[in-house]
Amino acid sequence: MNDRAIVWANANVATCDASMQEMHGALLTVGDRIAWLGDEASLPARWRDCERRDLQGRWVTPGLVDCHTHLVFAGTRASEWNRMLNGATYEEIARAGGGIVSTVNATRRASESELFDQSARRLEDLLAEGVTTVEIKSGYGLTLADERKMLRVARSLGERYPVTVRTTFLAAHAVPPEFAGRAGEYIADVAERWLPALCDEGLVDTVDVFCERIAFDVVQSERMFAMAAKLGLPVRMHAEQLSNMGATQLATRYRALSCDHLEYTTEQDVEAMARAGTIAVLLPTAFLHLNEKQLPPIDALRKHRVAMAVASDCNPGSSPSASILLAASLATRVFRLRPAEALAGITRNAAAACGVPDRGVLVAGAIADFAIWDIGSTDDLQYWLGRNRCVGVVRNGIQSRYK
Repeated sequence: MNDRAIVWANANVATCDASMQEMHGALLTVGDRIAWLGDEASLPARWRDCERRDLQGRWVTPGLVDCHTHLVFAGTRASEWNRMLNGATYEEIARAGGGIVSTVNATRRASESELFDQSARRLEDLLAEGVTTVEIKSGYGLTLADERKMLRVARSLGERYPVTVRTTFLAAHAVPPEFAGRAGEYIADVAERWLPALCDEGLVDTVDVFCERIAFDVVQSERMFAMAAKLGLPVRMHAEQLSNMGATQLATRYRALSCDHLEYTTEQDVEAMARAGTIAVLLPTAFLHLNEKQLPPIDALRKHRVAMAVASDCNPGSSPSASILLAASLATRVFRLRPAEALAGITRNAAAACGVPDRGVLVAGAIADFAIWDIGSTDDLQYWLGRNRCVGVVRNGIQSRYK
């Protein structure tokens, strides 16, 4: 058991809890938990002789949390991006047999080791930016064997790298070619057979559905959620990205951890999210890449005090980016989030969207995950575009990187 006590001293600390307090002081970690933080002069006497690390005035934030990724996949969709540059829409490409289905074909062909190697490179980019928790979805296999392969790779990434991985079952991502015109039959198989089997194997933390005209309707989505509830699994929803299908209203009836995208969400939907305690996950990189025009209802989310998270949406089709810092920067520029909102969005609120509320904050009792930054203020995390100033990472109380 790790019960090592360390004082991380002479730091500027951003707690990222509800207070969003910033202070100069120190953190005490004991084992994998934060035991105390405050002015170093007030450190309890029994800890004053323990190991001390001088952070030399650098900033400390919670370890960043990327709460919406499709990080495990094979191949690219650069040719489709060229088509989008020439005017084709994401929906048009999907209906023509491209989009998600093209990545499905590449992912099915890849061996588990090939899939791991390709995905690990993207994960390494996130870790370099101070990410200590990441959500990874399946959804590019669309057979039981290939969904299992994706989830196994996601679990392996969490075992081989210093990161907490939360796995999400997203077989309800697209209708596979072999089920063309039979979405109901496909969902029945996924819900009744695949999900229980993968849950029994310990591969699923949460369940997600893409409820959209090019994917699954509300009735099909509810079939997935009903099985998730039966199995005791929390749910999430790709909601209102391209149209309003009633996805948010369904998700909030099941007290979803999050609704993600939300471009076509109404104020009534936002009110339902507020009542359910559902997090709004904003994905500005996808919005920008797809050249969307309909913005998520940021003012309504603020008005009804719905917590907002920000994520990279790392995927080969709509968000070819593995940068949580870029996502946070774009959230301030494209969605007009305030810097403090964006910071909460990649820490505390993102952790809540992943179902791990003891991460993403620096408070006594929380997991000792934090990132160390060579910056002048926390605003620098959103101010810079494409500049990573992370110089150290501590995960579970253990320093995994420091320049």
